[in-house]
Amino acid sequence: MSKMAKKRRMTKQRKKILEVLRSTTSHPTADWIYEQVKKDISNISLGTIYRNLNVLREMGELMELNYGSSYSRFDGNPENHYHFSCLDCGKVMDVEMEVKKEMNQKVAEKIGGEVVHHRSEFFGYCPDCKSA
Repeated sequence: MSKMAKKRRMTKQRKKILEVLRSTTSHPTADWIYEQVKKDISNISLGTIYRNLNVLREMGELMELNYGSSYSRFDGNPENHYHFSCLDCGKVMDVEMEVKKEMNQKVAEKIGGEVVHHRSEFFGYCPDCKSA
C-alpha cells in the first residue's frame, strides 16, 4: 500500500467484490466481477465496481494486472507473485515459485533509488492450447 493511501472503510460492496474475487483463481475482468456481484447486490452499477476495484487496489487488498489500453484483470492475492498468460486463450495463471526479492535490491542499487516490489509475467501457451 502506498504511503499516501487513505484509510478507507470496508463497505458492503467492497466486501462482496473481495469475496467474489477471492473465490476464483481465474484473474477475472471487472465485467465478470460485476456479473457475479450483481447476483447479490442487484442495483450495483459497473461504475461502482470499477471505482471500488480502484479503492481496493489502493488499500492493498487486491492486485490489478493491467494489459495496456485493452483491459485489466484482477487478482485477490495482493502479495507479490508471478503470473503466466496464455497468448492463445488469454488465461492468466499464478506461477508457484519464490519471488526473487533480491532483484529489488539489485535494481535499487543500479538506479540509486528504492524498489517497493516488482512484477514479472511469463507469456506462452497453456497446456490446453499447446496440445490443441
